[in-house]
Amino acid sequence: MHSLIVTSHPLHESLTNSVARQIAAGLVASDPTHTYEIADIATEGFDPRFTAVDIAAFNRQASLSDDVLAEQQRVERADALVLVFPIYWWSMPALLKGWIDRVFSNGWAYDDAGELIKKLTHLPVHIIGIGAATHKTYINHGFAEAMKIQIEHGIFNFCGAPVMSSTVLLLPDLGGPEQVLEAAYNMGTNIFACETAAG
Repeated sequence: MHSLIVTSHPLHESLTNSVARQIAAGLVASDPTHTYEIADIATEGFDPRFTAVDIAAFNRQASLSDDVLAEQQRVERADALVLVFPIYWWSMPALLKGWIDRVFSNGWAYDDAGELIKKLTHLPVHIIGIGAATHKTYINHGFAEAMKIQIEHGIFNFCGAPVMSSTVLLLPDLGGPEQVLEAAYNMGTNIFACETAAG
């Protein structure tokens, strides 16, 4: 089984990217036949801007650009999609949102020509956010529910992609970076265990 782990942080050695690597390590430790690809879209220079070309493709007036097609092919090779990101202003970074804006295109992720057709029902998704606030803060201000509605329901349910797990790794609650990395490793060992149980 193959996982695409998409990470969005401008620093390659950030905690976010370290979490992605720990998830990959846990994945392989759970079963040496599992494979993965880490898509570090910041380092790779993915352009998140939704341009006139993207609008034309959305309206079926032009083909998707090569960079979008390449990302879609990455997703198509995966048996699971794992998103790893720092939480900025109680949501995902603009770079990752732009990746979704452009890659999860009309006609590929869904078809909205009259009646909505969800086209990613075969793609299990795992969402891992990394935050610096406490769980109590997220609950008291409604941020946890807001993220759930926006990301899980608004993006992935719209495309039919089942969200197998959605976790916020909070530094204050876990105790520090080492505990965050340990939690990430354990999550990696369960990526396909979740799907086996669901199947």
